[in-house]
Amino acid sequence: MSKQTLGLEQSVYDYLLSVSLREPITLTQLRQETSQLPMSRMQISPEQGQFMALLVKLIGAKKTLEIGVFTGYSSLVVALALPADGKIVACDVSEEYTNIARRYWQQAGVEDKIDLHIAPALETLDHLLAAGEAGTFDFAFIDADKGNYENYYERSLQLIRPGGLIAIDNVLWSGKVADTEIQDNQTNKIRAVNRKLHQDSRITLSLVPIADGLTLAMKN
Repeated sequence: MSKQTLGLEQSVYDYLLSVSLREPITLTQLRQETSQLPMSRMQISPEQGQFMALLVKLIGAKKTLEIGVFTGYSSLVVALALPADGKIVACDVSEEYTNIARRYWQQAGVEDKIDLHIAPALETLDHLLAAGEAGTFDFAFIDADKGNYENYYERSLQLIRPGGLIAIDNVLWSGKVADTEIQDNQTNKIRAVNRKLHQDSRITLSLVPIADGLTLAMKN
């Protein structure tokens, strides 16, 4: 995992942020608090968050899905980009980390936009499908346990509308996916998902080398 875009010299990365990042103070404060946590590497980078907010606005999203909340940066940046009647269905299993998220959602005035489900994400996704919500979401962000990435992708593909967008985080996995000597389970799971999407005719695909790699899959 990486909290900034891979492969950039620090001076170039600092320059990138200096001329492009427009980060509301609440997001900055959340990022700073998260940086003090032992699992801070799970935090998405600010340039990725801003890019996701732009995508949400470009597709006119109103109803979005988040699989993996952590301390809430990605859900907050998306919520701020949504219109007043926008909604996020957010999935996570950690009360500890999402309690931090809730504080910042409330501080930013977007708490009412976010429907947080503390349960295994597959349970929540299957419940949404059973409730007839297939094809009703505009955008989905997948950033949870890598072993279930394929399952999350398949559920998300059912839940989003044609023309909707799925964003999948950590698909470059700090470069490990390109190193054939690395054969651990998580790396192999990400490789498998990358290969699957490359061959999937149901989507239009782009893997963007921002942060730790972000796959964009538009449902055809």
